[in-house]
Amino acid sequence: MEFNEEQLERYSRHIILKEVGVEGQEKIAQAKILVIGAGGLGSPALLYLAAAGVGRLGIADGDTLDLSNLQRQVIHFTGDIAKPKVLSAKEKIEQLNPDVEVRAYQEMLNASNITDIIKEYDFVIDGTDNFPTKFLVNDACVLAGVPYSHGGILCFDGQTFTILPKESACYRCIFLEPPPPNSVPSCSQAGVIGVIAGILGTLQANEAIKSILGIGDLLSDRLLTFDALNTKFREMRLTRNPDCPVCGTGAITELKDYEQTVCAIR
Repeated sequence: MEFNEEQLERYSRHIILKEVGVEGQEKIAQAKILVIGAGGLGSPALLYLAAAGVGRLGIADGDTLDLSNLQRQVIHFTGDIAKPKVLSAKEKIEQLNPDVEVRAYQEMLNASNITDIIKEYDFVIDGTDNFPTKFLVNDACVLAGVPYSHGGILCFDGQTFTILPKESACYRCIFLEPPPPNSVPSCSQAGVIGVIAGILGTLQANEAIKSILGIGDLLSDRLLTFDALNTKFREMRLTRNPDCPVCGTGAITELKDYEQTVCAIR
C-alpha cells in the first residue's frame, strides 16, 4: 500500500523509528485488532491503537455508559451517558483517525459467538472486568490460535501478560478455574483508582503493536504487576502448565459459559 502526504505526516513519528519505518506502518495499517470491553482498559487501548493507524479495530461490549464509568473510561464523554459503549467509542475513534475501520459488536460475548468474532482478528486485547469472560476469552483465543493481552485492575493494583497460544503460559495455566461467585469484591465495592486503567490499557496496546510489528520482547511467560499506590512494577516469570486443560492436556475442546462475577484481578 502507499500512504498519501497527509498519512505520511500523521504517522511521521512512527516512520522515523528504525524499528517501524514505512514497512512497519504498513503492517499497522493492515492489522486487525479486537478490543473486548470498551471500559477502563479498553478506552486507552482503543485511543492509542486508533492513533497508531491500526487498519481495523473491533470493539465488543454489550454495556451502556453510566456516570460512574467516566472516572476512568476516557474514550467516553458526559454526553454519552446511556449510550451503548461500542457506539460511543466508535464515534471518538472515527473523529481521531478516519483511516481506521471500526467494527462495533454491541453484544456480550459468550461461548456461542466469540469464536466467529475473534477469528477475524490478528490480536485480541482483553479489557473485561469479570473472571468468566476472561476464561472464555483465554480459551477461545488459545483454541483459535489468536494471541492476546490479558489485563486486570482493582483498587490500586493492575496486572497484565501476553498469551501466545500453545507457545507461552495461558491464563488458565495460572488460574485454573474462575473463583466462586461473590468471593472477590467488585470495583463498585472495593473501588479503583482511575489512572491505573490508563497505565494498564496503554501497556496492552503496546503489546498489540509489538506483536503486529514483530519487534521487542512481548510479555509472554511474564506477569507484570503494577502497584499504583507505591509506584512499583514487579515482574514474575510464568511457565506453561502441562496439565492445563486448554493448552496442555487438551481436555477442553469446547467453550463454556460460567456464572458472572466482576473485577478480574487476584
